[in-house]
Amino acid sequence: MSQRPGSSAIDASTRLCALFGLPVVHSASPAMHNAAFIALGLNWRYLAFQVAPNDLCAAIEGARAMNFAGVNLTVPHKLAAVDMMDELDASAKMFGAVNTIRFKCSIGSIRAVGFNTDADAIAASLSEDLKLKLPGARVLLLGAGGAGRTAALKLASENVAELFLVNRTRSKALGIAQEIKRQFHSVKIQVGYPVGRVDLVMNATSLGLRPADASPLDEKKFSLRHASAVYDMIYCPSQTRLLARAIKAGCKTANGLGMLLYQGARAFEIWTGKSAPLNVMRKALEHAVQSP
Repeated sequence: MSQRPGSSAIDASTRLCALFGLPVVHSASPAMHNAAFIALGLNWRYLAFQVAPNDLCAAIEGARAMNFAGVNLTVPHKLAAVDMMDELDASAKMFGAVNTIRFKCSIGSIRAVGFNTDADAIAASLSEDLKLKLPGARVLLLGAGGAGRTAALKLASENVAELFLVNRTRSKALGIAQEIKRQFHSVKIQVGYPVGRVDLVMNATSLGLRPADASPLDEKKFSLRHASAVYDMIYCPSQTRLLARAIKAGCKTANGLGMLLYQGARAFEIWTGKSAPLNVMRKALEHAVQSP
């Protein structure tokens, strides 16, 4: 029996998608995707699973075996998943990280195809939420993991003038800096904090997810008074310690809700082949993060 539009019934023909990460308890992705499925009358459901790094390969293989339509990946899995894919879309090759998997039926097999929907979502959210023009900007980027690497390469591809990379493990930041130097010759790249003003400080670390987390920014080395705007990829809590301090310093601010929306919308389209209902997804996200 097919599902009627707007129905919440689950049956044997329900298609499944999921989020794998550690942690995932805070995620608003299920609310966003399930609202979109219902709005379009699709008999699909989206779940979230806490998956440890050592279990990622087994989790992906389990989703493949159970005929999941697709999977999203969040911290800390985006880099590790690259080598677990059967195919990589141009987006995943470009940014060296996978946040979306589509399971594609092939002759006699199901292939895992990796995509990166984060990069374009970053640019879209910065433009919409902060009205920021990236060409010619000076940017301080905090973090060099999967999200940080994607952000750095996307910012460079958008022709920022200068990019300053800060990461707890300096060698990771140095590796990204060398990659940007090879690909984007016009971008000035430096590992460490800038001198003078910047147009944007962006947090691509997970610091801020927990109330006890310290700020990812060392304000002894860079003052927020010298930043025009601050963007935190974290969206839950909606105001991290970094954003609270940025507001106090008079900066424009935005959290990662817009990025989540746009990367989720693209993943939805990859899985279903249908246009994502952006307004429905946005409202579901806003409701989810405002709920206690």
